[in-house]
Amino acid sequence: MIRTKVKVQIQSSGVSADGSTLKLSEAIAKKWKIPFQTPLKLCFGTGRQEVTVLPSSQAGVLQISTSLASKWNLSANDSLCLRYKPSSRAIYIGPLIGVMVSTVFPNMPDKPFGVNTAFCRELTETCQKYGAAVFFCTPKDMQGQSDMIRGWHYTNKWVKSSFPIPDVIYNRLTSRKTENKANVQDFIKHAKTRKDLVFFNEKYLNKMEVFDALKKETGLSVYLPESYLLRNVSILKTMCSNHSVVFLKPVGGSLGKGIIRINRSTGDSYSCYFTSKSGVRKKTFTNLNDLYDSLTEKAKKTRYQIQQGINLLTVNGRPVDFRALVQRGETGNWGVTSIVARIAGDHQYVSNLARGGSLSTVKDAIARSGNPNASGGNSKLRRAALKIAKGIETQVPGHFAELGIDLALDSQGRVWLIEVNSKPSKDDNAPLSVEGKIRPSVRKFVQYARYSAKF
Repeated sequence: MIRTKVKVQIQSSGVSADGSTLKLSEAIAKKWKIPFQTPLKLCFGTGRQEVTVLPSSQAGVLQISTSLASKWNLSANDSLCLRYKPSSRAIYIGPLIGVMVSTVFPNMPDKPFGVNTAFCRELTETCQKYGAAVFFCTPKDMQGQSDMIRGWHYTNKWVKSSFPIPDVIYNRLTSRKTENKANVQDFIKHAKTRKDLVFFNEKYLNKMEVFDALKKETGLSVYLPESYLLRNVSILKTMCSNHSVVFLKPVGGSLGKGIIRINRSTGDSYSCYFTSKSGVRKKTFTNLNDLYDSLTEKAKKTRYQIQQGINLLTVNGRPVDFRALVQRGETGNWGVTSIVARIAGDHQYVSNLARGGSLSTVKDAIARSGNPNASGGNSKLRRAALKIAKGIETQVPGHFAELGIDLALDSQGRVWLIEVNSKPSKDDNAPLSVEGKIRPSVRKFVQYARYSAKF
């Protein structure tokens, strides 16, 4: 693909005040065979402007009027990609990326997006480097059926402005409740009426949907622990008969919330462990009917996936699992960007950082486990993560640009899938990031956004 970057210059003279004429570097015009002095169309997201192009002797620049810059919220020295489509006589600049975020704190000018502010700044800087523009919008901004949307962008400070509906929308809403609001769903439907719009990670993944989908994919069953939707006491009895440990996981849960561990003890008694921020609460039942009855109240509000327990690799007696970040890159193909080990906190059986877990490199965690069966675990984890991402692409509806895939190694060195997350964390405590450097995960996202929007 021919790729051309232009630097936007805003002119008060030499171009028309109404935006209908602009100046473009002669070398770029020649490269793309863009005709001068001919009616054309300039496109930025859903923005459209009839234009006539005049030659500019300045290399690598696109000069536009103040009024057009204001209309589309383009800033001086924005670096954007440019392409020309002769069949529609249209010049496209972009890509324009809109990121859906859950909340903004306008009274916190230095951290308007809370713990995600550093990521938003990093994404802005990466877009500038690779030729793209980005803004951030909240559910309150998603109103009506307009082709413009309000959002925040960074120009030495965070400013709220209006933008065209973008080329790429990236869903970073961190709550299912927020995602399912009527105005958010209406906005998504309206935006998707644009045939060329690219919508990344438009929804949360349902645990059972993922497991049921991956069962259909050849070669992936080896990674899937036995699991079912908990519909009745018979399923509970069968699973507890087959496995000494099972887990009940809220189908729509995240951050380790609401996970229940059931251990089969001697004498047909069962110990139930419930997670909480303060630790783990234990309750013992003499039979599974009583245990199931105690869950009935919870099950009225929450659907549970019942899953085979796995004899996890441990470090100092604490369970370890692994989070693989798998992303599409500049050629559109899936690749493993990173894998980190997550070691459960004291007296916890889930490894989430929100539950006191800690991070480690895969190499270090495997070495500290002292288990020779875990040798070669890093390559096994990478291979499994890549296969699972491709399985999601094939079997689950939607367009996913990145996935957080939680994996485990058991004491025998076998890889298991724990769950797949379509909203991997981007907060300021992101795993093992290097301060001051653009993380590969952010760079890959921008490159894929550019690729998928055909820039």
